[in-house]
Order: sequence, then C-alpha cells, then structure tokens
Amino acid sequence: MVVKVHGPTIACSTRRVLTCLIEKNVEFEIIHVDFMNGEHKQPEFLKLQPFGFVPAIQDGDFTLYESRAIIRYYAEKYKAQGTDLLGKTIEERGLVEQWVEVESQNYYSPIYNLVLQLLYHPKMGLPIDEKLMEESEEKLGKVLDIYEDRLSKSKYLAGDFYSLADLAHLPFTHYLVNGIGKAYMIKDRKHVSAWWDDITSRSAWKQVLEL
Repeated sequence: MVVKVHGPTIACSTRRVLTCLIEKNVEFEIIHVDFMNGEHKQPEFLKLQPFGFVPAIQDGDFTLYESRAIIRYYAEKYKAQGTDLLGKTIEERGLVEQWVEVESQNYYSPIYNLVLQLLYHPKMGLPIDEKLMEESEEKLGKVLDIYEDRLSKSKYLAGDFYSLADLAHLPFTHYLVNGIGKAYMIKDRKHVSAWWDDITSRSAWKQVLEL
C-alpha cells in the first residue's frame, strides 16, 4: 500500500518523514500542500491535521500527523525491513527515544528561530529580531557542546548505530549549514562535524534533497 504524504517537500517536517520512509523502503506518494496559497488552513486539509501544520500521512484508513510521531510509527511498523532505526535492545531503544526528545525539546527551538529569522523573514519582508537571534545562537551553541561531548564517545547519538535520533536532526541542520551562514556552528566542533558529514552522506537524505 502506498503511503500518502501531505506536505510540501521543502518543509523540514515533511523531509523528516520522507527520509524515514526511504530508509525503511516504504513506497509513498507526495500530495503537495501549497503554503503560499494557504492550503494547510483549508477545510480539506484540516480534516487530516486539525492544527493546520504539515505533514500528515494517510496509510490506508489510518491518518497520522506530527512528524516525530510518524517516523516512530514507521520505524516500528516496518522494523524488519530497511534500516533498523530503533536499535536492537530495549536499552538502545531508550537511548534513541531520549535523543529524539532532546532534538524536540532542546535543539529544535533555537535552530528553528535562526532558520526562520535568517532564511524566511527576508523573503517575507519581515524584520530580523537581532536579540532573538543572539539568544538562539547562544542556546544552540550550548546544546551542540553537549552533542560534541556525546559524539566523542559514540559514532551516533544513540550509540554506534544510525537511528531516528540522528535522522530527526537532518532537515533543520541542513538549513543551518547550507542556508543561513551558520555552518561554523557544526564545523567548528570536531565530532559534531564528523557526525554531520556521515549522516548527510546517506542515500535516503540525498534522495530527499533531490525531491
């Protein structure tokens, strides 16, 4: 059964889901949602995602939204095929879940602010909040220092295996490195830089960027 993914391919949350689906060898169809025309706030889309955010997926009669919930769902549903993104033991699974939460609770907010302010505000003719930028960069730097320490002890965030914990970081970090001139935040940290080079070299991520 082909999974329907509702969302623009440029959106970070959509890219998170697509990367997971490709890693798991799950066939999908992209149903484009036009942000510029407000399709994400139209009644038809709100039936799938009542909060009006992307993406939402339809897996047969099952509908799910929130990208991190979706990638957990598919990593579990198709655990026996494609890349194992959850770990082989309950302890490894616990570490995967821990670092997915770290991404959501500690990493996401400051990097989102930086990308929004520097990449999208100029395109929308909105002013840049310099104070918020400074605070967000400082906060993200402290988080990355913790990552640097962690990655000095293991190849990936949850251990010596690639997982959802690493995958979840790809979309927004891509813009940090390639879109807003903040690559030094990754490159100046030896182990974070090596980790980033590793996870961005994966075929699934390259395929998503081509979409």
